[in-house]
Amino acid sequence: MGFQLEQSVSVDNNILLNAPLVSAFTAWLVAQVLKPLINLALTGRFNAHMLLTTGGMPSSHTATVIALTTSVAIREGLGSTLFAMCVIFSIIVIHDAMGVRAEAGKQADVINEWSRFLSDIHKDGPFKPEHLKTMLGHSFSQVFAGFILGLLSGGLITILMDLW
Repeated sequence: MGFQLEQSVSVDNNILLNAPLVSAFTAWLVAQVLKPLINLALTGRFNAHMLLTTGGMPSSHTATVIALTTSVAIREGLGSTLFAMCVIFSIIVIHDAMGVRAEAGKQADVINEWSRFLSDIHKDGPFKPEHLKTMLGHSFSQVFAGFILGLLSGGLITILMDLW
């Protein structure tokens, strides 16, 4: 006994109908737009640079991978290989956002402090201070907000696209 392949396989090549992709991109876009708006609410200043930067509230990395994972869960099921791959991918990305990149940001703070110190000592010398970006990673609350945004985006967009 062998296996028989299904003859009537339908493949939709319209990328705009790919719910996991649309959900993930939408979550990223919403997170990036929210960053300067949340900053405006907290500080009274709008920083357009935050539209394209890493770090900040909410985590766009987390929102993106959770939206992707949620959409795949709805479309493919929790027992699918694709869902398992998305979960592992999400764990790696979130761990990186909270761990590795957050620690790199702390190290950049220290390097910036030393850079200022050395430039003060060598005012007339060849030393030119560099300012390293410090807002690289995320706090738990930023990741949690991205997680909620990703769940909502992935769930709502996939369900709406399935109804359409």
